[in-house]
Amino acid sequence: MTLTNQKAVTTGHIFDALPRDLDTELFDILVENNNVKIERIVSNGHSSPDSGWYVQDRNEWVIVLQGEATIALEDGHTVSLIAGTHLNIPAHTKHKVIWTKEKTETVWIAVHY
Repeated sequence: MTLTNQKAVTTGHIFDALPRDLDTELFDILVENNNVKIERIVSNGHSSPDSGWYVQDRNEWVIVLQGEATIALEDGHTVSLIAGTHLNIPAHTKHKVIWTKEKTETVWIAVHY
């Protein structure tokens, strides 16, 4: 079948090419357009810097596919995430990653919309 006036169809595997030694978190943009960005994040004992918060103009929905993490919200709440747990963070909500499991890759999908 020939597709006309369409971009190439792509495929991949979310667990492909997971680095074993990470000095910093890995962010891979999987899909992006004017309305949405979907990225894979790989953490291994990483957390956000002590100073500052993430504050974004778009909503962010995250799901942990493998590993574990804890996110802190500016209002003092923390959310623990294990494989299969998801969280929606409204735009302009201050948040940070305060913990990810060490010695294992925590694989996230983040959807910014």
